[in-house]
Order: sequence, then C-alpha cells, then structure tokens
Amino acid sequence: MSKIQLPVTQPKRCPWNRGRLVGQKRPLLPKQVWAIRARLELAGNLRDLALFNLAIDSKLRGCDLVRLKVADLVVGGCVRERVSVIQSKTQRPVQFEVTENTRASISAWVARPEMIGCAFLFPSRFHDRPHISTQQYARLAREWVTAIGLEPSGYGTHSLRRTKAAQIYRKTGNLRAVQLLLGHTKVDSTVRYLGVELEDALSIAESVDI
Repeated sequence: MSKIQLPVTQPKRCPWNRGRLVGQKRPLLPKQVWAIRARLELAGNLRDLALFNLAIDSKLRGCDLVRLKVADLVVGGCVRERVSVIQSKTQRPVQFEVTENTRASISAWVARPEMIGCAFLFPSRFHDRPHISTQQYARLAREWVTAIGLEPSGYGTHSLRRTKAAQIYRKTGNLRAVQLLLGHTKVDSTVRYLGVELEDALSIAESVDI
C-alpha cells in the first residue's frame, strides 16, 4: 500500500513587531528633557542623571556611551568642556561639547565613594562586566520616558542621540554641522536620520493657509 505524503506544516509564529511601534525613535522635546532631568535630580540619582545628561550632550550611540572612561572626561579633577572619542561603528573620531549642567552632574557622580578606583564612567554592578551594558542603558531610557508619561515603544536610546541634533537642525538648518556632531560619514545618512525631508514638508504645509 502506498503512503500518502502530507504537506509539511509550519507552526504559525507571531510577528516580532506585532503590537510594537517600529522605525525611527522620536527625539525628546526640550520640556521632556527637563522633566526627566528634574525627576532624576529630585530622586538624587546621580549616576542616571550623569548618564542622561551626557547622552544628550554627546549624541553618541549607546555602545560608545557606555564604554566611556573617567579619564576620557575628567582630567586633574575637572571635567573637560570638549571631548573626542573614536566611534566603534566607524572607527572615526567624533567630538562633542559637555555643557555646564552636564559637567556638574558628572563631577558629583565621580566624587561618589563607589566610583573610587573605577576606570569606566558607568561601571556595572556585576563583577563579570566592566561597565553597564547597552541593554541596561536601553532599559534605563525606557524607565526615564515612562516616568514622564511617554509611550516607551516610541522612544529609545536613539531618541537621546537624536534630541540635541534635531534641535540644532531646527534652529540652524545646518545639515553639515549636524553631520559632524553625529559622526556620520555621509550627509545622506544625516538626512535620513533626522527625517529632514518629512519635517521640512510638514513645516511648509503648516505655514500655508488656504
């Protein structure tokens, strides 16, 4: 008797992005930055405050931010006003400014007793890791935006990277400056990253009244 070959069936899998907002994460607005900053200050969370402020100022990818060392920013007990680091993705240097508010928060954090002898600016609490992981940084970012009532699926670590860059572009329209600050090799990448064409189109549409 011949056997009947039945078709192979594959179990149905739930799409990984079902119920999630995918695509570029939104940059934070200035009022949202100050809301998060105020909450961290009131909570006395010096590490998270320094991490948040530095994420906004540096415009670094998460992988580069968590690897920053104390010596990269602090020299002779003072926090540098400008810092240059090599990006792990492109192996190219990028410079960023450290504002007064961020310098104060970093100074307060590195002066803590638990930071004595630490090489990394944001050391891990786990002995097998020298610094916090990008996953931990992403989890903290979700906690920060959730705390001020934002939908966490629409924001992430790239929101912090894009925040200051988006404000600089809105105020100056200087794509080249933003490209240099983000460390992009091509201006096309900066255009896509900021969603410039869409933002410009919406601004023009809002200014036309018929």
